[in-house]
Order: sequence, then structure tokens, then C-alpha cells
Amino acid sequence: NGHGTAMAGIIAARADNGIGIAGIAPASQVLPVKVLDANGSGYYSTLAEGILYAVDHGAKVINLSLTGPAPSSVLQSAVDYARAHDVIVVAAAGNNANSTPAYPAAYDGVVAVAASDYNDQRAWFSSYGSWVSLAAPGMGVMSTKLGGDYGGVSGTSPATALTSGAFALLRSADP
Repeated sequence: NGHGTAMAGIIAARADNGIGIAGIAPASQVLPVKVLDANGSGYYSTLAEGILYAVDHGAKVINLSLTGPAPSSVLQSAVDYARAHDVIVVAAAGNNANSTPAYPAAYDGVVAVAASDYNDQRAWFSSYGSWVSLAAPGMGVMSTKLGGDYGGVSGTSPATALTSGAFALLRSADP
């Protein structure tokens, strides 16, 4: 439904082509792995399979612009597998405006990203807490949209994509 398209654009939209936007890491490659259905719902087991697939197919940074309400040993194992293979896992903190941990963001070793607003303060909707690693811009972040359009997106998902793009840049400079 366009969520993945927008996140991929924030991370890797091509630069210097005279159209649209430039992603944070425009020379990076994207390995799209769909783990949720058209309603944005799914199972931790499917997400875990997606993480394993990405690791096994060469991902160096995994962007997880999604959240779940409870921990899962299957998902924790997939995150541990990624970390054991030197893969950075970046996950959204969630848009619940509370401090309740969201998963996979709250796992050890995951970079959990909250959203900041136009004044570099916590965005009103952003989840927060000691389990959050950092905040990144999360309001009106320009990106690609379905149908070849461009526009702003808000939430901890685009904040996570910005962070993943920054890690992709760092990885390209020093693998």
C-alpha cells in the first residue's frame, strides 16, 4: 500500500537525476522483503523469516519500520542471528505516544528510533522510553509515493528509514 515504497525512497532514492527527491544513501541497494499483509498486519514468525532472508542475501542494514506489542522468542532469535552476522537492525519505536516497549525495537542490540518534530522535540505521537536509542526527524519527511508521486510522510517509520539510510552511508564508508 505504499509504506515500503516511501521508506525505500527515504533510504535510497537516486540523486542527481533531476526528479523527485534524493535518499539519504542514494547509491545503496534495496532488498525489499514484504513481511506484512495489505492491512499492515502479520506474524512475528513471518517477520523473523524476513530478517533471516535479508541477512542470508547480503543485507548490511535492516530497516524495520513496523512495531508489535509483545516480545517473541522467535523474533528475538532472528535479531540475534542478524547481529551475529554483523547486520545493523533498525526498528521503529511506534506511534503510540507512550513509553510501553514496542517490538522488535525494544530488543537488545536493535537501534530503536523515536520521531522528532520540526522543533527537534519528541513528536507528539512518538513512543518513548529508556528502550529507545535515538530520535530522528519524523514529520513531513519527503519521499517517493505510489504512482510516481512524491510527498511528506510522518511517524517513527520515516524516522527509522532516515536512520537506516545514515547507517547505510556509514557502512559504505567503513564496511
